[in-house]
Order: sequence, then structure tokens, then C-alpha cells
Amino acid sequence: MHHLEPSYNFFLVALSFCVSVFGSYTGILLVKAAQSSITNKAAWIMAAAVALGGGAIWTMHFIGMLAYDMGMPVNYDPIITFASLAIAVIVVGAGLFFVGGNKNSIARLLIAGVITGLGVASMHYSGMYAMNMAANMTYNPALFALSIVIALVAATAALWLAFNLEGNTKMLFAAVVMGVAVCGMHYVGMAAMNMDSMDHTAHIEEGIKPLTLGLFIFCFSMLLLVLCLIVGMAQLSRKMYEAMEAEDEAEASSHSEQFGRLDLSAQKN
Repeated sequence: MHHLEPSYNFFLVALSFCVSVFGSYTGILLVKAAQSSITNKAAWIMAAAVALGGGAIWTMHFIGMLAYDMGMPVNYDPIITFASLAIAVIVVGAGLFFVGGNKNSIARLLIAGVITGLGVASMHYSGMYAMNMAANMTYNPALFALSIVIALVAATAALWLAFNLEGNTKMLFAAVVMGVAVCGMHYVGMAAMNMDSMDHTAHIEEGIKPLTLGLFIFCFSMLLLVLCLIVGMAQLSRKMYEAMEAEDEAEASSHSEQFGRLDLSAQKN
């Protein structure tokens, strides 16, 4: 056995960050759509969970894994890989629903942040466990613990930002902050991993090839995020238009009342 020193493809590292920011922005937009909706809040929150958990976190994770060159053949167990997707979406959805019940409650925010953060960390390390390769994997305890702390803080901050920032510029800023936090957790978790190679003739279980998995995840996620973004923007635009119409009607009604009073006054005179 000998210790492996993997390297990174920095183009894919940058791409993973961009995907995380895009998924975060889409998720925040869908949360705003949920807040503006009266009858379909649950559906919008579920869509936001898919955008944040599936796009900003899970897709970022696997693009980040593609960026990690281990210098040996690697494939992924499909069941564990897609189970990690389910973990990401479910815990983010649970956090959004819990905080959405009362966005001003600090207790709710902290509880949801812990649940979501631990879920995100579970997604990351289960995704790592899905790798089949001729190497033994161990973790540096200090960096492992740091990655968990980052996940908890990032999840709490993400939930607060999703519900409390208004305006497109602030939402974009929040998405960048989320992207930094998600990537920070991922790459600290990767730094925590130590790999010692085994006999390269050792049998490796069958699984999905990294490039195949990466292309599928990237293309499917981008398509889904773009569709979610379009639908979310349409919902917010419709609500904005309805609010403007209601304001115009209220203003017209106010003017009518004023003219009515003037007519009555004129008749009395």
C-alpha cells in the first residue's frame, strides 16, 4: 500500500461552484414563489428543495468529484449514489417546511439548520462511500469535524437567506454565499479524506463510470434548474402584475369616491 496524492481539475472545480450558485439562486426564487402563493405553497417548497438539494448541493458534489483525479479507475454504486440524492432533497425540504412555518422563529431556524446540515453532510459522505476503487479510504478527524461544522453553519445561513432577503441583487448575493458555503463543506470534506492504494489487480465492483454519471447529472440538473427558474419567475411576475392591478383598482376606486363627494357637494351648493 502507498498513500495517494490526488489532483484537481480546476475548470471542473469552478464549474461546480457555478452550478451551486445557479441552484441556490433558483431555490431562493422558488421559496419566494412559495411565499407569494396561497394554494400551492407545498409544491413550491418541494420544487425549491429539488433545486437546492438536488442542484446546488448534490450536483455540485458530483461535479466536484469529477474534478478530483485519483489516478486510478473509479466507478460509482448507482443505488448509494441516487440514495444520496434522496437524502439531499428530503433534508433540505424538511428544513424549508419547518422554517416556513414561522420564518421569524430563531428556534425553528436553528433546529432546521442542524437537521439540514447533518443531512447535507450525510449526503456528502454517502456519496463518497458510493465510490468503488482499489484503495482504502480514511478520514482526518479534525478536517472531518470541520466539514460537519461548515455544513451546519451553511445550512442555517442558507435557510435564513432563502426566507429573509428580498430583491434580485440580494438574492444573487445570497446565492453566491450559499455556493461558497456548499463548496467549502465539500472541499474540506475532500481534504479530510486519505487514500491508500491497494493491489491494482484487485477486483472492483461494477458501477457507473464517472464521466457517464457526470454528464447525465449535469445535463439533467441544468435542464431541471432552468425549467424551475422559468416557472418561478413566471409565478413572481404574475403576482407582481396582480398586485399592480389591485393597486390600480384601489386607486381608481379612491378617485371615484372623491369625485362622488365632489358631485354631492356641488349638488348641495
